[in-house]
Amino acid sequence: MAPAAAVASAGAGAGDSARLAREVARVLDDCRASLAVHQRKLRELAAIRAASGGGGGRFLRAFCVAVTPLFDLARRSAGSDRAARFVAAFASASASSADGGGDGFLEGFIRFLITASEAAHRPARLRACQIISEIIMRLPDDAEVSDDIWDHLIDGMKVRVQDKIPAIRSFAVRALSRFAGDGEDGGIVDLFLETLDNEQNAEVRKTIVLSLPPCNATLESVIESTLDISESVRRAAYSALSTKFPLQSLSIKQRTTLLHRGLSDRSASVNNECLKMLKDDWLIKYCGGDVVALLRFLDVETYESVGESVMAVLLKDGALRVQDGHSIRQYFTANGENEAEQVSNIQLMDAEVALYWKIMCKHLQAEAQVKGSEAATTTGAEAAVYASEASDKNDLLDNVLPSTITDYVALVKAHLSAGPNYQFTSRQLLLLGEMMEFSDTMNRKIASSFLHELLVRPLEHEVDDDGNQIAIGDGVSLGGDKEWAKAVAELAKKVHSSVGEFEMVVSAVVEELAVPCRERTADFMQWMHCLAVTSLLLENTSTLRNLRVTAIEPSQLLHSLLLPAAKQNHVDVQRAALRCLCLLGLLENRPNAELVKQLRASFINGPDLVSAMACKALIDLVTWHGPQEIDQAIGIESPDPSYEKSQFTQVDLSEMNDDDLNIGVLDILFSGFHKDDWEFSLEGDNHDNVPTILGEGFAKILLLSENFPIIPSDLHTVILSQLIRLYFSEETKELERLKQCLSVFFQHYPALSDKHKSSISSAFVPVMRAMWPGLYGNAGGSSHVISKRRKLAVQASRFMVQMVQTQLFSTESTDQASKSHESASGSADASNNFDISEEGLAIRIAVEVASCPDKKTAAGKAYALALCKVAVLLRFRQSEQKAIKCMRGLVNSLAALVASDKELMKELAQMAARLRSLDACPDEELPQDEAEAIFKKLGLDGGFKLDTNQAVPLTPAVRSVRPPAPPRRRARRAPSSSDESDVDGEVNLPAASVNRVPATPSMSAARSQRASKTAALSKLSAKPAAAASSGESDDQSDLTSDEDSSGEESS
Repeated sequence: MAPAAAVASAGAGAGDSARLAREVARVLDDCRASLAVHQRKLRELAAIRAASGGGGGRFLRAFCVAVTPLFDLARRSAGSDRAARFVAAFASASASSADGGGDGFLEGFIRFLITASEAAHRPARLRACQIISEIIMRLPDDAEVSDDIWDHLIDGMKVRVQDKIPAIRSFAVRALSRFAGDGEDGGIVDLFLETLDNEQNAEVRKTIVLSLPPCNATLESVIESTLDISESVRRAAYSALSTKFPLQSLSIKQRTTLLHRGLSDRSASVNNECLKMLKDDWLIKYCGGDVVALLRFLDVETYESVGESVMAVLLKDGALRVQDGHSIRQYFTANGENEAEQVSNIQLMDAEVALYWKIMCKHLQAEAQVKGSEAATTTGAEAAVYASEASDKNDLLDNVLPSTITDYVALVKAHLSAGPNYQFTSRQLLLLGEMMEFSDTMNRKIASSFLHELLVRPLEHEVDDDGNQIAIGDGVSLGGDKEWAKAVAELAKKVHSSVGEFEMVVSAVVEELAVPCRERTADFMQWMHCLAVTSLLLENTSTLRNLRVTAIEPSQLLHSLLLPAAKQNHVDVQRAALRCLCLLGLLENRPNAELVKQLRASFINGPDLVSAMACKALIDLVTWHGPQEIDQAIGIESPDPSYEKSQFTQVDLSEMNDDDLNIGVLDILFSGFHKDDWEFSLEGDNHDNVPTILGEGFAKILLLSENFPIIPSDLHTVILSQLIRLYFSEETKELERLKQCLSVFFQHYPALSDKHKSSISSAFVPVMRAMWPGLYGNAGGSSHVISKRRKLAVQASRFMVQMVQTQLFSTESTDQASKSHESASGSADASNNFDISEEGLAIRIAVEVASCPDKKTAAGKAYALALCKVAVLLRFRQSEQKAIKCMRGLVNSLAALVASDKELMKELAQMAARLRSLDACPDEELPQDEAEAIFKKLGLDGGFKLDTNQAVPLTPAVRSVRPPAPPRRRARRAPSSSDESDVDGEVNLPAASVNRVPATPSMSAARSQRASKTAALSKLSAKPAAAASSGESDDQSDLTSDEDSSGEESS
């Protein structure tokens, strides 16, 4: 109802107050139509207020009466929102001194709104909070409002922040936002931060993020909101960061984190908001449009990828272009007569400048290639335009790059000679060589000479207090940096682009560096340098064929350099040699026997860092060649195809000899899981440790299991069990890389194939047996330790259930995946794929509970309870009739073992009822031979006798001192249309469910006095019903006879 109509009906004939209220209501009605009339209506309402004698008293009462209908509207509408905004605008405008701000109208109206915000009526609270928030946001700074009113309003809005209606919470947060920035905010900021952590509604979270004041306490919360699941909240977080937090107030880590998240966000709107913050605020407002100054805020030497992303997105947006007169040539101050003078006359670049020119030159080259391609694929004037644009880009690139190869080489040498602080700049300049022209013979000669200097340049090192040399870097790459080695290789392949020329040049350097190594006169730094160049050669060649015509052939390289290096005493030399052996093994068609033997020996007997590198090399060779190829290389014959290996050979690595070649590579690697004394550092990425490498490697083998048919499916179960235990192990909780890798693996593994789900189902029981304390040979411990280990085992069990319930990515078993697990409309035809789904897992759990050897111990009872709580979570498909009947026969054994847990007994009873409803023939039992076939398919031992007749009791039966009284029965009568369903429900109940209703000793005596009379009356009343319906009487007579016999016996 419109305000005018409501006021007219409520206050007709009430005098001047009613007339004034009708006038206000008429103005409000006019404001519902459009926002365009609000300014004119504000003046009109102000005139009505002035004519009434002011804002206090009579006008306030009339205004509140006219506004009241807005609080009764159950649903928000555009018209009512316009009227509410007009009311707020008028109230805030009345606070100014020119409009009589001291007459008490605003304070009185706020009191009215506070009262409405406390109403039990939801629309009233919503409208009151909406108007309050609008008033506060519009209120001028000089508004005269008493502190008591503000305190009352703040307290009321704090309560409304916890309201159950999201819209009310949102308006309350908006109302408090203006007070949050004060020095004494009364805990508003703390309330916002607490609410933000627990809030479920995305719109409320968005409002909180936009309402947080800029301070150190709120900065982290706003940054964390950039990871919110809601797109609108992430976008609001970037909006708040750009408007409230200056660039200088953020740390380097925070700046790069925000840019990495925002520029790679999956939502285009969040990308645009982040780009707006980057371009409009950070670049233009705080850096004056200087992108190099912006890059200095990002520490590109540490966060190079973020700097490249910033440059790329700004170039794509068109915000950057090469300014006139700016080029790399400006860093050449003068041309010297000789090379030494030329180097000394070069101005050194900062890291940000070098990254800027690298990205800019790549962009210009890419644009020129795109325009040239478009010119080649079009004709006429359009082709001429594209060709002209491509020519302009190429000319601009030529003007930016050094004018000659000599200048380019001199520029790089100047930065190399400046020391390690300019290593980053030197690498960026090396990458510029990909855009230089080396077709001229003289240019290639100059560049080739420079490359030779780079390759033979000694590794950087430091000297400790004892005079020992310590290599700087990773110890396996050229220059101690993988990115530096990659830049050198790219430049070398650009200069020596002919087929086999790259291998010829680099192998000559290897031959030169290997001379002191073969003569046994080289120290460990020379060994590492030679191996670094060797790894660069092996990593960047595609086939060994190109190496057979070089200065050092592969066989000579293996026997004269790599194998002797692997036997050196220095750990870093051994690591570098093993990496080269792995690269060489990947290039070979068949792995070399001596190469495999050395890797095995290093994994078994080497130091932990060496074992980690050997482990990584063996796994790479296994995934590339296959485990059977690795074993055959050292003389281990392939197993008989008819023999299915079900377990890995247990090997004690600490007692194994190098010459023990009868154990396969997978057995040796898997034994690494059982070695407890691996050492690893928790600093950095902590990925160079054996547990992490083994976990990643075996996860890769399972994902690519179709490529390794030689590995039996039973071993898949063993590997998966080990990975699950590793994931939930307390010993590996600090290995973050391993946790992340296994998390991604478990997310994808069950969704790729039904075979994978079968492996998960088969691994469930072995995992639980291995993790449960106090059973199957597992150690116990204190109560705290046992409780903690049980919780981990329960988490693992539920985790495996979730994996079994995961839908497939592929089209395999699409029909099965698309059906509901318990759809009554599903096909009732028998199916036989229960072993890959929840049915097989449920049967495995039931058999495990029934066959647990220590059922009477505390550990055994807790184990049975935990497994039963998992079993009730599983669902059966109606098509799996045999599995349903089998599980029906096993549920009773579960109930007998967990009778002490009433809640679990209820869940088992519900499960039994579900299974009975899904059973197409509930009265037929599953033949024992078919049950044995099911157990055999699941890999279980047979011998379990199924019992589908016994019903699961709802609560555990308690033995009474006295004989149990005969149970009471409902008097039978002829069924009618109104109670037909109830009668059917009684007929379908099994007799045992009636007989096993528990009777406590205190109640049995009172019931026994009237039990005989009740049973007799029930017999007499049931006889006519039995004669009326023969079909029902047959079923009921069995139930009656059982009850009567039990009653007679008890009497």
